[in-house]
Amino acid sequence: MYKHVVFSGVALLAALFVIPGASAQNPKSGELYNTIFHMDSVYFNAYNSCDMETQAAIFADSIEFYHDKGGLETSKKALLAAIKENICGKVTRVMVKGSAEVYPIPGYGAVEIALHQFINHAEQDHLSAPDKFVVIWRHRDGKWQITRVISLHAGN
Repeated sequence: MYKHVVFSGVALLAALFVIPGASAQNPKSGELYNTIFHMDSVYFNAYNSCDMETQAAIFADSIEFYHDKGGLETSKKALLAAIKENICGKVTRVMVKGSAEVYPIPGYGAVEIALHQFINHAEQDHLSAPDKFVVIWRHRDGKWQITRVISLHAGN
């Protein structure tokens, strides 16, 4: 009986997380990929040029930013202030070509997983090793916003 209950529970969980048609979704092409890749470009153009207004518009008020070195930030205001103080004019972000993958989150938006590098202008334009990031994008009322970020830095 116990095995049957466990198997049924696992089967139910698996059914809940199976995305219809997901096997046909190519994480490196398609309309959703192009949309998210474009939104990533809009956000990071604002990031690289210190356009705080555009960044603020793209971050959801409920942002959660997980950084493997700095911890968790849940205040949009504090996150924007940290970017302005620590990034503006000091660092430029570059996406690693061909690394982005985009997956649908039905009824919510999409998840983007990719590699990027940073050019540190204080260190003679030193280019970092590629680092992984995960961004959860929410699509609501025709607008894409970042709700969650996981930023990982491989020993940098």
